Amino acid sequence: MTYLEDIVVGTERSFGQYEVTEGEIIAFGKLYDDQPFHTDPEAAKDSIYGGLIASGWHTCAMFMRMAVDAQDKDNSLAGLGSPGFDDLKWLLPVRPGDTLSAQTKILSATPSRSKLDRGTVRIQITIFNQTGALVLEMTSMGRYLRRPTTS
Repeated sequence: MTYLEDIVVGTERSFGQYEVTEGEIIAFGKLYDDQPFHTDPEAAKDSIYGGLIASGWHTCAMFMRMAVDAQDKDNSLAGLGSPGFDDLKWLLPVRPGDTLSAQTKILSATPSRSKLDRGTVRIQITIFNQTGALVLEMTSMGRYLRRPTTS
């Protein structure tokens, strides 16, 4: 199990190779972000994007899939979820046929002052397309358990 104390500030990781499909973009858009540039390839041609693009929220979901797939199955994280983001920027549209990859960097790992069994990790996340262009960046916060102590 990886606890807060095991997380090293400055650690960088690269992972993922997520292939974006038109069908997935449309299905996600129809369920969660029903705008023509996410759901209708013909209408999307007349949008400011000139074609179909993934919802930014879909891009976040694709990152989560890559992050979960990249977890070390033999050494799970003592994660408690996330209280949110410091920032989130969708910098370039994600299109059908793109292949996404991710990079993370640990910015801080801070024990809680009020709940001694946990702490918060700040992580810089960047997502790139197949040409190396930056399509998304965010700073995420995650909560992690601290290593149990023996009394």
